[in-house]
Amino acid sequence: MSHHSTDEGTDEGTAKVAELVDQARIAMLTTMTSDGKHVSRPMALQEVEFDGDLWFFCHDDSAKVAEVRAHPQVNVAFADPKHAAWTSLSGTATVVQDQAKARELWSPALEVWFPDGLETPTLALLKVDVETAEYWESSSSRVRRLVGSIRAAVTGDPGKFPAENETTRLEDR
Repeated sequence: MSHHSTDEGTDEGTAKVAELVDQARIAMLTTMTSDGKHVSRPMALQEVEFDGDLWFFCHDDSAKVAEVRAHPQVNVAFADPKHAAWTSLSGTATVVQDQAKARELWSPALEVWFPDGLETPTLALLKVDVETAEYWESSSSRVRRLVGSIRAAVTGDPGKFPAENETTRLEDR
């Protein structure tokens, strides 16, 4: 049985999601294939302060990019065994060709996947515009759900989301 309660203060929840995402670093990105199956693969999150968007480097000719173009709704999950926490973010993914942004996000560790660095011809960015988030920590032992208010809370711009969206916490799911 789920207990539903809402609370207007989203800043705390969003800050928590940002912290959990930052601690975990490696994500499982789930996309949908052309025949309707879900596929997950590990992705390294780029070092950037979470503002409602997640950024990943990718090859623009990869299967995941083709899947995102056909079905932009994705899920990004982070598990952090060290802190006994997990975070699940859902949103819309887009493939972004932006040299300046790629330069800003680039780190030498990426050369394992992109040996030509920023000169890699197929280099692209995958941007996930996060719409909902769920997180669980063993300390609270309950799932918390943030709906449609992540970016509004981070940017302090409530106009980013319609007023009827509020933070919903679901316990004992």
